[in-house]
Amino acid sequence: MGNAAATVTIERSEYDFLLNAKSRIVELEALVKWYENQLLSAKRRLFGSSSEKTDVDFRQLALFGEAVAPEQPVPETEEIAYKRKKRRGKREEDLSDLPVERINYELPESGRICPDCGDIMRDVGVRTRRELKLIPAKVVVLEHAAHTYACRNCAENGERTPFLKAQAPKALIAGSLASPSLVAYIAAQKYCNGMPLCRLEKGFSYDGVTISRQTMANWVIQCSERYLEPLCEVLKRHLLAENALHSDETPVQVLREPGRAATTKSYEWVYRTSGCSKHKIVVYEYKQTRSGEHLKKFLKDFKGLLHTDGYQAYHNLPPGITVIGCWAHVRRKFEDILKKIPGDRRKGTSAETGVAYINALFSLERKFSGLPPKERYEKRLEKSKPIADAFFEWAASLGALPKSPIGGAVHYALSQRKYLENVFLDGCAEVSNNRAERSVKPFVMGRKAWLFSNTPAGAAASSVMYTLIETAKENGLHPYRYLEFLLETLSSNSTLDLETLLPWNDTLPETCRVQQTKKETHTNGKNEKC
Repeated sequence: MGNAAATVTIERSEYDFLLNAKSRIVELEALVKWYENQLLSAKRRLFGSSSEKTDVDFRQLALFGEAVAPEQPVPETEEIAYKRKKRRGKREEDLSDLPVERINYELPESGRICPDCGDIMRDVGVRTRRELKLIPAKVVVLEHAAHTYACRNCAENGERTPFLKAQAPKALIAGSLASPSLVAYIAAQKYCNGMPLCRLEKGFSYDGVTISRQTMANWVIQCSERYLEPLCEVLKRHLLAENALHSDETPVQVLREPGRAATTKSYEWVYRTSGCSKHKIVVYEYKQTRSGEHLKKFLKDFKGLLHTDGYQAYHNLPPGITVIGCWAHVRRKFEDILKKIPGDRRKGTSAETGVAYINALFSLERKFSGLPPKERYEKRLEKSKPIADAFFEWAASLGALPKSPIGGAVHYALSQRKYLENVFLDGCAEVSNNRAERSVKPFVMGRKAWLFSNTPAGAAASSVMYTLIETAKENGLHPYRYLEFLLETLSSNSTLDLETLLPWNDTLPETCRVQQTKKETHTNGKNEKC
């Protein structure tokens, strides 16, 4: 009897052991799968394409009813009559705006003797080839010698001696070697081309010029505070007068912030105009934290549409600001899942369906892009709104576990629904916050090179320079030449109306504008601007 009881006990313990082992195996398999997904995500971030283009077939949405299937574009034919110059090759067009220096290679008369008859040979043709010659910048010492004049007759016979002095331009920074062209070059190299000051210092040394990185940083900070900050305030005032904006933020490291460790994260906030805005403006602002109070302070005079991502601080803004959610962020959640699934197993998955819904919205937006706001608003209600409604209904019906990948994507979409649907309130609204993300990118790319700011004053100066450079680029200006013009003008005239210096002003010198290749263009009158 005792042996039987012992046998039952052993069998039960073996059964419990096997049961626990199977449970542990399932748990470990799930953990391995999770780590595989994390590895795939990390590899894709490091080595994968950053494009969000997908090859999902929109026609699968017909399964959910004809109302949600995007209509196929209907080819249109039209007759366009216009004159244009004879078409030239691409190289000819690329070189058409550049100055040409011609070097002729000719034989002297003594070298043109015919070997057969001894007569002088005549020129019967020229064979030419072209190459681009680069003339590197050179540094020269510019001496401003202001002469003073005195009256000799009055000095000898009069009671006093009058003096006259020729007027020379004021120094950009008193007692320094800084000139508008030099400071503009330093700023454009760092903030436009991503060249850190240590490399600029080394580059100057190769040309026999000694300028320390600290000196260059001080010049940029002083010019920013003395001349350029007031202009940025004017740009900010114009920005806040628009009815639709985009906003985003990104981390930045500032080493010597009072009372904070050098490794503490600070943030660069970016605000920019939307597609329907009258003027193109990008404003950068350095702040020590990611607090929503910075948003409220910056936007206190703004009323209208604000395109953002899902960060909670954007959802606690004062009345009068309507937050527009970003459909690109929602699509990204589903794409991240889709890219982890082998290609032959993607068809029919929830991730593919989610991407297809949102791609259908973006497909329609491309069709509506040339429409005026009122007509775009009506088309969205007719075509896009049913797709969005079907997407949210589908997402809610999945019942996915919150901690699963698809559950996380669905939960994000449903939690942002209130803000995502606000795109249907106004024709000037946009379906994504990609404009702000594109304006963040130059700062992020530059940060990879110069890594950090040393002081808060340097971080604030960086914000000023990025504001002017990126706004200049948006308005077709040459960043270096525009900065040089601003520093030359503002250092010599402190009472000038700053409105005349804004990047979209027609009175700016032509040298500030980017010289683009001349190409024949025409419009048919259908692409009406907002």
